Amino acid sequence: MSLIKSNSKVWLLAPDIGEEEMQYVKDAFETNWVAPLGPNVDGFEDELSSLFHNKKVHLLSSGTAAIHLALQALNVQQDDVVLCQSFTFAGSAFPILYQKATPVFIDSEKQTWNIDPNYLEEAILHYQKKGIQPKAIIPVHLYGMPANMNDILSLSIKYEIPIIEDAAEAMGSIYYDEQCGTIGDIGIVSFNGNKIITTSGGGAIISASKKVNEYVKYLSNAARENCHYYLHNNIGYNYRMSNVLAGIGRGQLKNLDKKIEAKRFIYSTYKAILSDVDGITFLDEPDNSFSNRWLTNVTFSKEILERISLEKIKANFDKLNIETRFLWNPMHLQPVFKNAKYFGSNVSEDLFKSGLCLPSSTSLEIDEIAEVAKILKGMVYA
Repeated sequence: MSLIKSNSKVWLLAPDIGEEEMQYVKDAFETNWVAPLGPNVDGFEDELSSLFHNKKVHLLSSGTAAIHLALQALNVQQDDVVLCQSFTFAGSAFPILYQKATPVFIDSEKQTWNIDPNYLEEAILHYQKKGIQPKAIIPVHLYGMPANMNDILSLSIKYEIPIIEDAAEAMGSIYYDEQCGTIGDIGIVSFNGNKIITTSGGGAIISASKKVNEYVKYLSNAARENCHYYLHNNIGYNYRMSNVLAGIGRGQLKNLDKKIEAKRFIYSTYKAILSDVDGITFLDEPDNSFSNRWLTNVTFSKEILERISLEKIKANFDKLNIETRFLWNPMHLQPVFKNAKYFGSNVSEDLFKSGLCLPSSTSLEIDEIAEVAKILKGMVYA
C-alpha cells in the first residue's frame, strides 16, 4: 500500500517493543518490585557492564542526569569552563548550566559531524593563556557516528582535561574495537523512547573509577547517608531508574544486535536508492568506526536547496503523514546560550541549514523505506 494513501503515520523513530520486555515487566509487577531499584535494575546494570568491557554502570533517570552527575563527579563548579560540542541536543549542554559553570562550544568536523579536535585545541590554548584550565570536554557521538576519539584523547592527555563521553545516541557503536561510551574518563548513554534501545525514559553512567561510581550512586539516591534514618549532608538528586523501566531495558538489550542490523539496513537502503541523485549526500563511516546508524540523515547541495527549500521538503513530508526532522540547531545559536563563546568555522551551521533526518524506525519495511526515498527523489526533481 502506498504511504501516500495510508492513514498510518510513518514515524521518525518509533519504539520497538517485544515479548521479552513484557515478561520482565510482568515479573516486576508479579513480585511487586515497581519501586526504584530491584532485581531488574541490578540485572540490567550487570548486563550493560558486560557490554561495556566490565566497566561499572549505574542506571539513572535520563542521559541528561548522567551528564549532570558526571560533571559533579569531576568537581565542575560555578564559573568553571567546560568545552562542549555545539552540534548536539541541548541535553549535552544544559547540565553545565545546572552547575553554574561556563559552556564553551566547539564546532564540528566535516568527516564525522562531531567535535573538531583542531578547534578544541584552539579553545584549550585560548583559556590556558588566560590562566584558566578547562575542567572537562564533552564530545558527542552524534546520530551514532563515533567521534574522532584518538585526537580528542590525545588532547585530553596533553592538557590534562578529563572527557565526559556523550554516547546517548551511540549505543552499540564501535571505535577501534572499543564500545562508544567506554573510551573517555566517564561515559553516558540514553534510553529515551527514541533511542536504539529504550526504557521509555532513562540513561546510564559508565566508569572504571570506583570513586566516581560510589559518588554517582550516592548523589542519585538523594545523597542519603548510610544510617538508620534520613540524613543528608549534601544536596542529592532523585535520579534513580525504576525496576519496571529497567525490565524494559533488559528485554531491549537482548535484541541490540538485531536493532543495529535493522538500522544499518535502513541507512544502506536509503543510500542505494538515492545514490544516483546529484546533490544528496550521506555521512559515511571513517576507517575503524562502526556506527549503529541510529538515525539516517541526508544533506542537500545548494543547487537542490535553490530549487526547493529544506522547509518545503519537510512540509511536503508532513502532508503525507511522514515524520522527518531538521538536523540539530547548534547550541551556540540557541538564545539560552547567547553569551557563550564559540570556536569554529560554521560547519555545524551549514549542516543545520542543509540536512534532514529521514524515518529510521527499526519496524520500517523495505517498501516503506523505498517509498520515502522515491518521494524525496520526486521533490528534488520536481
